[in-house]
Amino acid sequence: MAQIIRITSEALQATIRRLLPSQQGFGEDLEASNVIQPVIDVTPTAEGSQLPVDLARSFSFSSNTIFSVTNTSTTLISTPGFYRLVGIFNMNETSGSNSAAEIKLSDGSTNKNILQAIVQPASTDLYTSVPFDFPVYLDTGESVIANSNGSTTTITGSFRQVADRYGNIVNPAGFTFE
Repeated sequence: MAQIIRITSEALQATIRRLLPSQQGFGEDLEASNVIQPVIDVTPTAEGSQLPVDLARSFSFSSNTIFSVTNTSTTLISTPGFYRLVGIFNMNETSGSNSAAEIKLSDGSTNKNILQAIVQPASTDLYTSVPFDFPVYLDTGESVIANSNGSTTTITGSFRQVADRYGNIVNPAGFTFE
């Protein structure tokens, strides 16, 4: 015998309103049933994103920003949202001091390293290359900073916004779903 139970979870109702904007004013509580029903997942369509997340994180000709940082500290990103950051640390240690490359998060007063590579002084040339590819989230007032401490230490790469600060997917520029 089928039973129908009323669900009064504000968290679930908020998710339904976010994923299905056309249902925001419907006003009915969610219900659950003990009857097995087939499910068709229309989540990507309801969210307005036709692409799987891994494809939506793709770079395109006009939706990425390239950067190169040598012997300085540079703010790469300061707009709230989710980003994909990809690049490489290139360090050639030939002098008597450490070579260091860092990607940091900053809230304006405190910095936190999220990726760091250090090459210790060597008696011969020592070349080190460290690739990276990771997502990062920025809230209001936060930024991503790249820091290179010497003329033989370069951080190069590219980044692009993959979702806004609320998690709404930002498809690659030029993509249209038919």
